[in-house]
Amino acid sequence: MSAIDPAEFARTMAHVPSPVTVVTTMDGTGRRWGFTASSFSSLSLDPPLVLVCPAKTASCHKAFVAADRFLINVLSVHQSAVARHFARSGHDKFADGSMEPCEYGLPGLSTAAARLACTLHEVLDGGDHSILVGRVDAVFTGGSEPLVYYNRDFTRPESCALTPAS
Repeated sequence: MSAIDPAEFARTMAHVPSPVTVVTTMDGTGRRWGFTASSFSSLSLDPPLVLVCPAKTASCHKAFVAADRFLINVLSVHQSAVARHFARSGHDKFADGSMEPCEYGLPGLSTAAARLACTLHEVLDGGDHSILVGRVDAVFTGGSEPLVYYNRDFTRPESCALTPAS
């Protein structure tokens, strides 16, 4: 069996819609950390578990794998600028003041489509990413439409619908 070309794999995965999240935590010194992730999914109902995957090369990686708790902010359709802001490195991601203390006092977006407050359950190896498995302790649903990452762009869920075959 031959290896899959990484570029072809990336092009294929671009056609799989995924929710856009900003994941936040605080380290032992109170420093806030955050990153944008589209690698987020529910994992189990009993117990309630989710997973999110930070890149091992990310400056926040060590903070997240050592964190006791983290908060997943599922972005609303009007928050693509927040997603881009937290996806960039090399700047203070919290300087703009868009985050406020939410569940567990962790930085969150009051206008998020949803929030899931998690206790770190397990860290697994995921190749060039780590897989953070979080036990969901608290949830919030904002009622707005979620932002979706599809075909290398931020979009609305209905924009991902396939055209029926004739």
